[in-house]
Amino acid sequence: MRSAMPAAPMRLSILLLTLLGVAGCVSAPPIAAIPSACSTLIPASWHDPVPGAPLPAGRTVGDWIAFGDAQTAQLDKANGRAGDTLDIIARCEARDAAAVKRVARHRVLGLF
Repeated sequence: MRSAMPAAPMRLSILLLTLLGVAGCVSAPPIAAIPSACSTLIPASWHDPVPGAPLPAGRTVGDWIAFGDAQTAQLDKANGRAGDTLDIIARCEARDAAAVKRVARHRVLGLF
């Protein structure tokens, strides 16, 4: 027994259903996550090493104590840069991951 529905409207309905499915795939905006963008937030001056304190000119104990204090200050500066750099990169990567998560499409019934 033949179907009462003509072939042309049936083909048109199949085409429309296909277009609706394709439109759901195309509507998502592109996400461009640049993996190296976080390192550009680090100041350029931090790429240079922290110089050590100059050696004392005198031969007294006080001169060497002042040198030790200055050298410790330079070490604190260098260690601070390393910690700040890691913190900047971690916060930048978390920000980028949150942006990608916000833009990600939500699926309807796990299909579209």
